[in-house]
Amino acid sequence: MSENRTSGVRRGARIAGIGAAATVAIGLLSTGAANADAYIPLPDGTTAGPDGVVIHRFGEHATISPSLAANGAGRTVWVSGRAEADVPNAPKTTVGPNNGQLNTPGSNNSSTHASSQINTGYIIGCQVNIGTDAISAGISGSVSLTSANVGGSIGLNLGPGQVKFVQIDDMDITHPGHWGVDYQDAEMNIQGCAGYAQARAYTVVEVVGNNYSKTTLYGQPFSIG
Repeated sequence: MSENRTSGVRRGARIAGIGAAATVAIGLLSTGAANADAYIPLPDGTTAGPDGVVIHRFGEHATISPSLAANGAGRTVWVSGRAEADVPNAPKTTVGPNNGQLNTPGSNNSSTHASSQINTGYIIGCQVNIGTDAISAGISGSVSLTSANVGGSIGLNLGPGQVKFVQIDDMDITHPGHWGVDYQDAEMNIQGCAGYAQARAYTVVEVVGNNYSKTTLYGQPFSIG
């Protein structure tokens, strides 16, 4: 079994969709905390999926800062953590064209590009509670999918009821083994949300081949002001 690692925001950050969102209420930052940086430690998590897939997340934490504009509609969050996956039955593959979910040659009817993959990021919601029940039921608000420039911080414009999906890092899984991605102080600037905003980590492992599977581990929701 091999060990495969990547450090930092290896490919910059990009916003990607995974589909899901929201209904577990969580505490909001107090008025006093909203006026200064707030450090939020987050619990580790583990989930098991089909065909021996096991996902772990640990060392996750966030630091939230109010916008310098002091208009109540902006905030910045820096997130850090590590996601690892045991994928003992992933087929040996070669990375192919990124055809998306079109069942075209090379895509194997998956959202990857002919290879299995681990990817991790955050669901960000404005005036939407991001919880397991709502994720299972689907999003009731507006889901916006966009892209970000490689490198630097990620800028999000987020209106009431909107949810955006921010992919922080990913790695192609080309053979069975133990795989991991980690990120340190990945920066997201949220603007336009005058109400409360929440975030929640996700990690997805997609295994292509005859025994196709997709396993998702969600983190604990937390307030970002």
